[in-house]
Amino acid sequence: TNRSILVCALAGALSLLAGSVRAQGQTMKVAVLDTERVLLGSQTGKKALAELKRLQEQKEGELKAKQQEARDLQKRLEDGRLSLAQDKLAAMEKELEDKAIGLKRLQDDATRELQKRRDELLGGVDQQVMPVINLMGRELGFTLIFRKFESGLIYADEGLDITEQVIQRLDAGAGK
Repeated sequence: TNRSILVCALAGALSLLAGSVRAQGQTMKVAVLDTERVLLGSQTGKKALAELKRLQEQKEGELKAKQQEARDLQKRLEDGRLSLAQDKLAAMEKELEDKAIGLKRLQDDATRELQKRRDELLGGVDQQVMPVINLMGRELGFTLIFRKFESGLIYADEGLDITEQVIQRLDAGAGK
């Protein structure tokens, strides 16, 4: 697959880079960062996730209210099948159909809005995290920092993981 080719190409490039760096008498310093843990463990990430959860709960509440309206109308329609005039039944069926269409649109809109807001919030977290990573990379003398589990990386010594340090610095900067 394309991903396998990319991983192989990256591995080859890294081995060439490692050979090049060693040839200059230097060693390469590598770190990994668990971005999911940063999201779940930092104040910035927790704030973004709480905002997403709040929006999701709001949208779910709106959807449940509309679903209940449709169920109530369906029940009135079923209860009135024998007693209501044909034109009244037809009007109720049309209203029920309109409610079903409206509910589907509301669900689609909610899904799109949640996805857009998720992208915005996570992008904002990334914008706050990247300067911390760049600064730590320079300060601690890293040659490479990988996103753990997202880069094709299949093994990393836990001693290379700088996630906790990134969370601490991100949280320290969030208070400013």
